[in-house]
Amino acid sequence: MPYQHPLTMFPDTNMPSTRTVLSTVASLAASAMLIRSIAHDFLPHEVQDYFYSGIRNLLGLFSSQMTMVVEEFDGLANNQIFEAAQIYLRTKISPSTQRLKVSKPEKEKNITVTMERNEEIVDVFDGVQFKWIFVCRQIESKYFNNPGDLNSTLRSEIRYFELTFHKKHKEKAVSSYLPYILKESKSMKEENKMVKLFTVSFDRMYGNMGETWSSINLDHPATFDTLAMDSELKKTILQDLERFVKRKEFYRRVGKAWKRGYLLYGPPGTGKSSLIAAMANYLNFDIYDLELADLRCNSDLRRMLVATANRSILVVEDIDCTIELQDRLAEARAVQPNRFRQDSQVTLSGLLNFIDGLWSSCGDERIIVFTTNHKERLDPALLRPGRMDVHIHMSYCTPCGFKLLASNYLMISDHSLFGEIEELIWTTEVTPAEVAEQLMKNDEHEIVLRGLIEFLQEKKKENEEAKARKEEGAEGQEGEKEQEVESGKQKDEGEHDEIVMMGQESIGCIQVGPARRLHSIKQTAVFSAYTTLAAMSMLLRTMTNELRTIASQFIPQQLQDKIFSSLVSLFSNRSSTLTLLIDQYNGLSINEIYEASEIYLSTKITLSVERL
Repeated sequence: MPYQHPLTMFPDTNMPSTRTVLSTVASLAASAMLIRSIAHDFLPHEVQDYFYSGIRNLLGLFSSQMTMVVEEFDGLANNQIFEAAQIYLRTKISPSTQRLKVSKPEKEKNITVTMERNEEIVDVFDGVQFKWIFVCRQIESKYFNNPGDLNSTLRSEIRYFELTFHKKHKEKAVSSYLPYILKESKSMKEENKMVKLFTVSFDRMYGNMGETWSSINLDHPATFDTLAMDSELKKTILQDLERFVKRKEFYRRVGKAWKRGYLLYGPPGTGKSSLIAAMANYLNFDIYDLELADLRCNSDLRRMLVATANRSILVVEDIDCTIELQDRLAEARAVQPNRFRQDSQVTLSGLLNFIDGLWSSCGDERIIVFTTNHKERLDPALLRPGRMDVHIHMSYCTPCGFKLLASNYLMISDHSLFGEIEELIWTTEVTPAEVAEQLMKNDEHEIVLRGLIEFLQEKKKENEEAKARKEEGAEGQEGEKEQEVESGKQKDEGEHDEIVMMGQESIGCIQVGPARRLHSIKQTAVFSAYTTLAAMSMLLRTMTNELRTIASQFIPQQLQDKIFSSLVSLFSNRSSTLTLLIDQYNGLSINEIYEASEIYLSTKITLSVERL
């Protein structure tokens, strides 16, 4: 190619002057700012909404496509179609997809690959093409943060799918395609499901419903085979659980909510929590652990209930200490009512409505479990059938339970010392947890069993002495309790909370870059050409910023997302590169892929890396 002098690239006759370019830029910027100000200050919201509607209707006249919006929530409840689409579309990721999100929480078996925001997946069902777009919009929040999602800051997020197809296939989409997705996702979910333990995230319980509960995998080894309890009682519980999960039509026929209530009562260490874990593992149900004492009112309780999923176990431990029924602090509150804070306003009537009232029917196939160490302290209204259907006494260790523990811990089914141990267990109040602890102290069977005999003898002696002291010194103990309450009051009055206000100092940093030497150019025309190009770039940047601002005010968000998605798809189709997004956290769980990448990449640092 022959050499062309810079002066001939921009002839003087065609070259706009710098003054003209700058004047044009200023005029366009001023016009854009004027239009934006007029629209923002003088047009009512109703007129703006009418304008949005007109744009949508105008675009709809020229399109043969229909778009269905599948939002994450339907009022207070989760949208099952959204959840099903998330699971189903994982199997439809194609090579044309440019960005994916990958994660593997701790204790999760498999790597999860899902759509990243604004990505598009095309699915073909019965010869019809359906296009899915995953849309996420961040909404700034001044009042609620999201500590359960450690990737987020002070923001909330609205998530939804856009399902686009030809208008003539509307009936097929509603009556065939979406039910097919629900069915397929359910089978996929059951096949890969791991039991999860949910807890309430109180810092974000007033945000999105999906953020009310946070979860981790429940990797609890308890099963009915390992529970140290009476074999007949164990058999009865299993039969009741199996009968419950098979009686969906029965509950519907008799007009009752498909739920079951269990009350587990007995002294600490008798295996109440292990029984709950065994029930969850047996049924493959998730566990929701609810702390009623941290709820402020009955409406919070209803909100928690609505946010739970079907096929789950809702657990309230130590129900006698949770709310003001007849709890352990009732007498102390009567003596010193100001000593104990009354933050929780959950009432007995609210709890009863939660168990078997109207709000109890907001889900199916649910098990409600209450635990207590003192059944006699509970209100009889809480214990009647229909609320707590099955009462299970978790007693002290029995000879049957001991034999099961010996089989699990020592791998033996018989020994010459078993007879003496069983006689001591009959006459001693000892929990399965205490027996299990003794069986773990040595690997030699003889040493372990003799140590257990000594422990049981000492335990029996302690029980007899404690019983005697209780009978003789009841009045003295009452006096001590009153003294403890009084001393507690004095201690509280002497304590002061110290509030420390922490400030942050803002330090301004000035970056100084290396000076660039400007070369002298003799040709005035070349300098003018460069000036014109710079002015044009400034013009484009200003116009882009103003158009973006105007678009945010006049163009509906859905249309903005669609335009952005189309631009992404346009450039992505020309690229052969796939991008995987690896967040540091997956909810409350650490993303193991992120950790592994961090460690692995530290060994791949080369001399070309400029910042470490």
